[in-house]
Amino acid sequence: MKDGRLSSLNLIKKLKKLSDPKQAKDYEWFFKTGPGEYGYGDKFLGIRVPILKKIAKQFKDLSFSDIRRMLKSDIHEHRFVALKILVLQYKNADDIKRKNIVNFYLRNTKRINNWDLVDTSAQYILGDYLLSKDKSILYELAVSKIVWERRIAIISTAGFIKKGSYKDTLKIAEILLQDEHDLIHKAVGWMLREVGKQSLKIEVDFLNRYYEIMPRTMLRYAIERFPEKHRRMYLKRKN
Repeated sequence: MKDGRLSSLNLIKKLKKLSDPKQAKDYEWFFKTGPGEYGYGDKFLGIRVPILKKIAKQFKDLSFSDIRRMLKSDIHEHRFVALKILVLQYKNADDIKRKNIVNFYLRNTKRINNWDLVDTSAQYILGDYLLSKDKSILYELAVSKIVWERRIAIISTAGFIKKGSYKDTLKIAEILLQDEHDLIHKAVGWMLREVGKQSLKIEVDFLNRYYEIMPRTMLRYAIERFPEKHRRMYLKRKN
């Protein structure tokens, strides 16, 4: 029998009680919610991430329909908690339930519409599920007109990197080399850096092929852990 307390309505009430207007204003600035900015229209309650994670555990058995209602909300924390719940459910699911979660996730990518929402979910759901499966969906997302879907494509590969598989990270990074969005530059650079933690040679080989054409921000993120001498060398050559 479904626990009546585990509903989106009760979750929304709980989050509202924890709202902090001052912190919300800071988040609106941090997540670029002004006109023309990537987070335009996003609303915040001002609840810190550790608290949101704790609440997600309390509502980890929320139904798909309630999770969908949370994802449809304009309030950022509603969507964040919904995704954390989805990640928790995925971790404890059998193969059939995991497939259902992945399909649900892919049907709702338009609501995973800020960089932290992508980063807190993509690698733990798609990155895990697709490790030993067909990955063509990631290549479809990589050429999407929606920046968040392109970010989902590259960030999902973090799950592959952890298992020593780099091929798809590098292929998707190639697709996104000329992307115009700064948040994609950062994401690709980050994933290349993660590859380098596992195999520096593979990262360096990729950089030596493409550093001259990749955006400077992407390069800076990719070489962040390099010795200062090597960082300066790449950046100087980039100029």
